[in-house]
Amino acid sequence: MYSTPKDILQMKTDFRSDTVTVPTPGMLAAMMSAKVGDDVYGEDETVAELEAKLSRTFNMEAGLFCPSGTMTNQIAIKCFTQPMDEVICDQTAHVYRYEGGGIAYHSMASVRLLHGPRGILTPELIAPEINADDIHYPSSTLVVLENTVNKGGGACYTLDQIAPIRELCKRHGLKLHLDGARIFNALTATGDMAHNYGQYFDGISVCLSKGLGAPVGSVLLGSKETIQKARKIRKAFGGGMRQAGFLAAAGIYALDHHVQRLAQDHQHAVLLADALQAADYVEDVMPVESNIVIFKVAKEYSTAAVISSLDDHGILCGTTGPYTIRFVTHLNITEDMVAHAVRTINNLKPFRNS
Repeated sequence: MYSTPKDILQMKTDFRSDTVTVPTPGMLAAMMSAKVGDDVYGEDETVAELEAKLSRTFNMEAGLFCPSGTMTNQIAIKCFTQPMDEVICDQTAHVYRYEGGGIAYHSMASVRLLHGPRGILTPELIAPEINADDIHYPSSTLVVLENTVNKGGGACYTLDQIAPIRELCKRHGLKLHLDGARIFNALTATGDMAHNYGQYFDGISVCLSKGLGAPVGSVLLGSKETIQKARKIRKAFGGGMRQAGFLAAAGIYALDHHVQRLAQDHQHAVLLADALQAADYVEDVMPVESNIVIFKVAKEYSTAAVISSLDDHGILCGTTGPYTIRFVTHLNITEDMVAHAVRTINNLKPFRNS
């Protein structure tokens, strides 16, 4: 039986999420040398630099630095809706499933859930779900897309897919928001250019603490009017930070140094998926487009047994459902770690269901 080297067992390889990364030495140095001020007073120049940098990158007017992607998404939804409105999104969407019921709590809006293939929506799916102007129905006012789609195994929208959704929203007077939790992974996978995004979205949330490896933070992008409104909502949410430039500096460093390397994470994900395809305890593996690998455990095995067996060999992973397991690659995953994971997958003998 394959034996795991002791040094690997002592420092486990963490595939649970790309949120588990720690700052690199270069990022820490950038944080420690940041020029800071009171950002609530608009005096932190490093925060302003980050907001301006991402606004230019995505060709949008303004940006707002927030502690998390959940906050940027929920601020955007509140900016673009009123109570008794309805948000249209996929049933797997992070804004619906993993943000604490924030749409109902903060915005008092209802949600129309669609079922796109791997979470990818199309105009054909959206159009029939836009409510008529009728007193019996909530007002359809906002469509939310997610790129990449977390529960879709890192599935990516291309701009060619986004453009007709924007046209549909425009015809019906709906706003369009992008939960860009892993937007740079999507850009790496599709080859689309970030500066072309701004023309299609009213709001874009760009997360810095996932694939880019910053410890904290997301930036909401939009028009000057939207961001002015968002700034007040952020204050009401308790999200106004003071000398936040130390955190913003990490985001600037990540944008300058960690975008190009995302292709390596995608290559690592493919290697893991290829090994899983051949494993007898795996029934199916979702197509891999970016840095997320989701696979379904064969019915003769339990997810708990597979996860436990991987843990015994120094590999941490998580679940996305009762029968599915997720690996996420990131900048703290080395080639040697991937090679060890592949060997483990090939030789793993989890207990079968009795």
